[in-house]
Amino acid sequence: MTADSTGSFNLKAFLSSGPIRSLIFGGAFLIAAIAVGTAFMVGNFRERALKANQRELENTVQLITRHFDQQLEDFTIVLKDIAARLHASGISSEILGGQLSTLAWHEELRTKVGAYSDAAGISVFDAEGNLVNSSEVWPVPDVKIADRTYFKTLKSGGASTPIEIELVRGRVFSGGWAIIMAQRLTGPNGEFAGIVARSIAPATLEKYLASVVLRDGAAISIYRRDGILLARYPHFEHMIGTQIRDREIFQYLTSSSGRGTVRVTSPIDGQQRLASANSLRGFPIAVVASTTIDAALADWREQTRFLIVVAVMSAITIAILLSFFIRKLLAQHRIERQRLDTAINNMSQGLLLYDSSERLVVCNQRYIAMYGLSPDVVKPGLSFRDLLLYRKKIGSFKGDVEVFISNVRRNVAIGKTTRNTFETGDGRLIQILNQPLKNGWLATHDDITERTRAEEQIRHLAHYDALTDLPNRTLFHERLRQELAEATSASQLAVLYIDIDQFKSVNDSLGHMIGDELLKSVASRLGACVEGADFVARLGGDEFAIVKTRLKDPVEAAKLAARVLETIRAPYNCLGNQLASDASIGVAMAPQHGTDLEQILKNADMAMYAAKSAGRRTWRFFEPSMDAHVRARRQLETDLRKAIAEEALEVYYQPCLNLQNGTITGCEALVRWRHPERGMISPAEFIPLAEETGLINEIGEWVLAKACNEAASWPVAINVAVNVSPVQFRSGTLALKIVAALAESGLSAQRLELEITEAVLIRDDETALEILHQLRAIGIRIALDDFGTGYSSLSYLKRFPFDKIKIDRCFVNDLAEATDSSIVQAVVNIAAARHMTTTAEGVEMERQQELLRRLGCTEMQGYLFSAPKPAEEVRRMLLAHSSRPASVA
Repeated sequence: MTADSTGSFNLKAFLSSGPIRSLIFGGAFLIAAIAVGTAFMVGNFRERALKANQRELENTVQLITRHFDQQLEDFTIVLKDIAARLHASGISSEILGGQLSTLAWHEELRTKVGAYSDAAGISVFDAEGNLVNSSEVWPVPDVKIADRTYFKTLKSGGASTPIEIELVRGRVFSGGWAIIMAQRLTGPNGEFAGIVARSIAPATLEKYLASVVLRDGAAISIYRRDGILLARYPHFEHMIGTQIRDREIFQYLTSSSGRGTVRVTSPIDGQQRLASANSLRGFPIAVVASTTIDAALADWREQTRFLIVVAVMSAITIAILLSFFIRKLLAQHRIERQRLDTAINNMSQGLLLYDSSERLVVCNQRYIAMYGLSPDVVKPGLSFRDLLLYRKKIGSFKGDVEVFISNVRRNVAIGKTTRNTFETGDGRLIQILNQPLKNGWLATHDDITERTRAEEQIRHLAHYDALTDLPNRTLFHERLRQELAEATSASQLAVLYIDIDQFKSVNDSLGHMIGDELLKSVASRLGACVEGADFVARLGGDEFAIVKTRLKDPVEAAKLAARVLETIRAPYNCLGNQLASDASIGVAMAPQHGTDLEQILKNADMAMYAAKSAGRRTWRFFEPSMDAHVRARRQLETDLRKAIAEEALEVYYQPCLNLQNGTITGCEALVRWRHPERGMISPAEFIPLAEETGLINEIGEWVLAKACNEAASWPVAINVAVNVSPVQFRSGTLALKIVAALAESGLSAQRLELEITEAVLIRDDETALEILHQLRAIGIRIALDDFGTGYSSLSYLKRFPFDKIKIDRCFVNDLAEATDSSIVQAVVNIAAARHMTTTAEGVEMERQQELLRRLGCTEMQGYLFSAPKPAEEVRRMLLAHSSRPASVA
């Protein structure tokens, strides 16, 4: 059957059958009964838990009230004793101040409170509320309490109990909360003579409450009978002294019994609580013990979880038993479903499932559509041979049917999985994977035409410039060598070396995107200047070349040079920017200026430098006397040697950013030269000279040592990348120098990445590959730099397992100006297929970054994130970056 046909039974008829229906309904009833019973038990256990906590709270609050009844009674005995003595002595309110304001009374008061270190001393006030004496201080300060409520109540005789209690802010000894207990003093005739008072800090009461708190979530509060909070544990400072008259618990505090239990919302912390209240017998004070509903139900929740687990396990057991019996009735159907699932799991490709007799079991719609087959022909039961004969008949199979069948049979018989690529009649490439199974085999057909085209595009990059689509230096050399072989005095050849004047200023002022647009426009105009066998090439950067063949005399070459300058000077509109450009052109003729490739190119280059020396914007024929540029290069070489000797070069570092999580994965070490007279000299100017003279070996060794020492101080997750020149590979000691730099710096080999260009492999690929394998064996990562701008031979990707491919900025710039991202996608696909990471260079816009992320590129570096920076600035950047969490960009 095909994968889109269900091949399943009639579910409605199945469910309506008697035994199956009884099983399902019976199981459903049992599961429902378990659910109802569990719900009932959960509710019952909940009420039990709340009642148990209620009893516990009632016992706790009763214990606390008994304790405080006794403690406060003992505490106030001193007050009653002093009041009785003064009444018995007949001291009236008029002489109270004089009789009690003595040092002897002060000492006696101190003696009486000596046993109560956790309570304040005793203070005596006269009928006007003035402090007469105190056990706390001598001499007595000027303190008046006539405005206190408890004083007014005792003075008026309206107190309901002998001891009046009030929570106040202290005035005598501290500004904190104090619970005042005051006893009325009466004269011989019962008149009001003053009061004697003691105080207790709420913290003293809370200390005891802390010792009897039951569990997490429990709280104990002490209130005055009018609802004022005197103390609480846990302590809430802002609630001390507040009233709860509008709360339900207040009803129990003011009831005749002064006790009760209720569920309330706490006025203190706002939580739902179970609270129990009880009042002291001898004092207008009530104690409330409470616990949160959540805490009270903690054990109930554990019971509930257990009941639910038991209920679920019971339901699962019932379901499993039902499933077992139903499976017995549907064994044949389940086999068909498993086969169908196998096909569906491979729906992204054409899929075929054969049995042991080579007959088709499953064929998905993708396979039928891939080859334009008829579903009426390709269906279950069709033999392997008949299917291939049918495909051969309609033209979707190329090759010998019998040979193909024989190969498949042989490999399936020995259990060998095979993967082969075949071309269809319409030119598509199909990759077929045959995987042997226990009873037959599974075949998948994958159309790899697009992938192959992507690889062909990569091969195209080996000979053509990605930005301008002109022949690159490699193809230019090949074609020029062919034309030089045919050049004669009667059929001369001209090589025009063209350098765009002041192009760097365009890049620096307007950005690389505008600069690249200008280069493409120049390339297009140069192409219009040639015809026939003549051709234009981009040699790199802002340098182009034109080869003009079959010339009779140099005049024709001069006319072409003039036409080229005229063409280049016409205004440009680059992304809305009006630009003007010019060029310097050097012309060398063959055979009179040379017939050898290197010689003719060198002479054209010298002529081009002569044009630059003449003020640019012109052209020059090669002349033997043109050696001015040679002298300039010699001077540059002298200065460079001096800079190397004096270590005047600098190493900058440009971070590399992971596109998926936004973390810095490493930094590329870049050499910089700050000339004492010329200022910062571009590496593009002195690096080629260093490679030509061999100075690159010293520079490379110095940069490697500097970079390794610097990276050793970075976080261990940050790698360092160092560029290696082809010249360094030819030295024969590169591997030893790298190992020495690692040993001296202490940097792990896994944190070092070497970046090479394809030129390393072109000149002496066997030697270079051997060195690279040695370096990779010790853990050093190898990256292929500037991929696509040079030779870009795919053979090197197959011959050496690079860790990374670096995509040149020219491809990245195209992402910002066109929707065609196929080249970058092709590079990413090739790298992913070979388990390599990709790094895009020259990313300067957020749009480029987002497109690269969507295309699957691994990393990026460029001015969008950071320009190359000195070592000190990079250390600060890495430190700041490591303190931030990573993001899914």
